Amino acid sequence: MKVLMIAPQPYFEPRGTPISVYQRLHGLAALGYEVDLLTYHIGKDVTFPGMQIHRIPPIPFIHAIKIGPSYAKLLLDLVLLLKAILMLWRNRYHAMHVHEEAGFFAMVLSRLFGVPYIYDMHSCLAQQLANSRYGRYPILVKIFEVLERRVLHTCDGLITIGADLEERAMAINNMVKHVRVENLPVHVTDPAPAPATVEQLRAELGLIGRTPIVYTGTFEPYQGLDLLFASAALVVQQAPHVCFVLVGGRLDQVADWKAEIAKQGLQDHVIFVGAVAPAETLAYLELAHILVSPRTTGLSVPLKVYTYMYAGKPIIATDIIAHSQVLDGTSALLVPSTKEAFADGIVKLMDDTTLRKQLGACAHEVAKQRFNSESYLLKLEWIYHAIPAIASGAVPAVHARPAVAKPKVASE
Repeated sequence: MKVLMIAPQPYFEPRGTPISVYQRLHGLAALGYEVDLLTYHIGKDVTFPGMQIHRIPPIPFIHAIKIGPSYAKLLLDLVLLLKAILMLWRNRYHAMHVHEEAGFFAMVLSRLFGVPYIYDMHSCLAQQLANSRYGRYPILVKIFEVLERRVLHTCDGLITIGADLEERAMAINNMVKHVRVENLPVHVTDPAPAPATVEQLRAELGLIGRTPIVYTGTFEPYQGLDLLFASAALVVQQAPHVCFVLVGGRLDQVADWKAEIAKQGLQDHVIFVGAVAPAETLAYLELAHILVSPRTTGLSVPLKVYTYMYAGKPIIATDIIAHSQVLDGTSALLVPSTKEAFADGIVKLMDDTTLRKQLGACAHEVAKQRFNSESYLLKLEWIYHAIPAIASGAVPAVHARPAVAKPKVASE
């Protein structure tokens, strides 16, 4: 079976949706599908057996793409659409698997070329637009709402990455074949870093005798770094030995935050590592005393949370829907989105060894049970077999079942 996957993302870059696209590609390759990935001209070539990357022509003045909506992304998407038309004209595909806003033109391409499509819903695009600088234009938000509803009514199959998105989608069209496929913890199959490697990193960062509080991820405004640093100012008053270690961020974002930290007098308590390869984050997670996710807005579960859970370290996170879909009081310390509450939570975890061990162990067990490769592949396999227009050309089920039952999600 040949699939055209359309990802309006810089593939591959170590951040949210591109990592999710990577996991989908890995899963389809494991199931034996042949995939042509159509994506932006930006990113590192990471492939799997049976997969080919097709990029749009380079746009000379666009060398990077920021997270979220932008004029640059609109231009890239128009070029992506033109190349998608060309590829569908030249090749025979059994299905399209489209991510994010690619669903907007997939509903047209599907009718033009008679190719069914699966919509991979990573976020509510209308809400994402409303939360951006373009949110001041209500007409644009309304257009996105209409388009998103239309996609949910025309797609042949739907994948959501979390319970809240699934609920929203079902409120619009509960007749569509759908499955929830949560992201996997990053590099769960990699061996844990050797203790000597972790201790060497601890020494290189100057963390011997200090308490590392670790954050990994992007530095976008919705991640809540302003909340984290506001709470850090309170934490260091009670625990001068603490050090906040941040892994991620673009060079310009790191420079801006370094300047802000210096103004607050926190430069001796914050270390900016910068962006590292996903596999390298394991050593930083291993040396962490506590892992933090201070996100303040959004519906989609941060990818970092799955990896945090698998790491088996205590987690403190804001009590918002993006976190509470997978975390609860047994697997993390969830606190209100205020600097006082976040600071108090960090201090509480530092002072309570038993609680730290309990939360870390529970989070790790939940991650093993719910977010594992076998469950992931079963769900991905199911959606391709559940749609009659696609199932006729689908790769036989891995376990040679006569029919693939819809997989259950642990919380259902």
